[in-house]
This record gives sequence, structure tokens and C-alpha cells, in this order.
Amino acid sequence: MEAERIIIIIVAVAFGSLAAIMAYLISYEVYLHHFPDKRDAKRLAREMAFSVLLFFVGLGMVLALILPLFLK
Repeated sequence: MEAERIIIIIVAVAFGSLAAIMAYLISYEVYLHHFPDKRDAKRLAREMAFSVLLFFVGLGMVLALILPLFLK
């Protein structure tokens, strides 16, 4: 059961990182149209990417705790 939790966490970190990269690219492109200064756009895009990463890693942690109980 411990191996299942580790696998779930690894998958959550991998896909969370991918989602964070995509969120950064998409939000940076959008913010470039709204802010004349690129530093503001980069800062806000980084914040968005970090939020997405925290969300998916947190979701993975919750699933790592709950999902093995249902897989018994």
C-alpha cells in the first residue's frame, strides 16, 4: 500500500509540473497583452504557475491518502 501512495505522489508531481509549465506559458501570453512591462507579466505568470503546481500536488497528496483505501 505504501508503494501505491508513492506512485500517486510521483505522478501528481510530474503532471503538476507539466500543468504549471503550461499555465505559465498561457498566462504569460495573456498578460503580455494587458501589461506594457514584461516584468509584471512574468511575475503574475509565475504566481499562476506556482498556484497550479500547489493545487495539483495537493490534490495528489489527498488522493494518495484516500485512493488506497478504496483499492483494497
